[in-house]
Amino acid sequence: MILGNGSDEIMDLAAKTFLEPGDEAILGDLTFAIYRISVTAHHGVAVRVPLRDGCYDLEAMARRLTPLTRLVFICNPNNPTGTMVTRRELDRLLNHLPSNVLVVMDEAYAEYADDPEFPNTIEDVRRGAPVLVLRTFSKMYGLAGLRIGYGLSTPEVVEAMNRVRLPFNTNSLAQSAALAALSDETHVARSLRVNREGRRYLSESFKALDLRFFPSQANFIYVDTGRKGEAVYEKLLRKGVIVRHIQGSWLRISIGRPAENRRFVKALADVLKTK
Repeated sequence: MILGNGSDEIMDLAAKTFLEPGDEAILGDLTFAIYRISVTAHHGVAVRVPLRDGCYDLEAMARRLTPLTRLVFICNPNNPTGTMVTRRELDRLLNHLPSNVLVVMDEAYAEYADDPEFPNTIEDVRRGAPVLVLRTFSKMYGLAGLRIGYGLSTPEVVEAMNRVRLPFNTNSLAQSAALAALSDETHVARSLRVNREGRRYLSESFKALDLRFFPSQANFIYVDTGRKGEAVYEKLLRKGVIVRHIQGSWLRISIGRPAENRRFVKALADVLKTK
C-alpha cells in the first residue's frame, strides 16, 4: 500500500514513475482532468478515447494499445458521468494487456456503488494483476480538506512508486483521522442511505422533467438540460444553487441532503420554464 496527499498525488506519482518522454497513457475523453494533466506534465502522451453512452469504452481503449502504452487510467464510477465499468468489461481489458502496462483504477466513488456487477479490484490486486487501485477519504468519509488517499498494487509497483515519492507526503493528523474514519461504520451507513435516497429522488425528478441523464453509481448525477448548460448554471447560481457545468447542455449535480435536493429541483424547474 502507498499513501498519498489525496489520491490525486498517487495518480501523479504513477505518471512520474512509469512514463518516459513520449510514452502513452490511455484515458477517457470525458473523465477526471488530473489524468491528462499528470501525463502531460511528465512529458507523456495522453491518448483520449471517447466514452460510449457516457461509459468508458474498454474495447476501444484496448484497440488503442501500442508498444508505447504504459498506463491506462479508468475512473470507476466515472467522474462526471457517474457510470461504471463492469467486472466482465474489466476482465476483457486485463486479458488484452501486455505485461508492461499498468491499469490505474481510480475508485474515489467506489463506496457509493451498489451494482452487483461493480468489480472487486482488491481481488485483482491480491492475485497479482497489473492494477493500481486508488481510494480516497475525501468522498464517503468527508475528509477532503485533510488530503489523504491510498493506493493498492503489487509490491513491485508500490516499491517503484515509493522510490520517487516525497518523504512525509501525508501528515500525521490526516493519518489519524483516516484511521478513525475507517471505524466509524455509523457515519458510512448514514452517508450511503442519504446518498441512495437522494440519487433515487433526483433520478425520479429528472424523469418527471423529461430530462436525459446517466444512471449513476456515485454521489452525483450527470444530466442533460436540453439547452445551453452554462446559462442554466448561471441562472441556478443566481438562485443560490451551485452545480457544475462540464460541457454543452450537461450539468453535474452533487447529491445533497433531502432539503437541498428539493431546493435544487424546484430551482431547476423554475429555470427550465424561462427562455
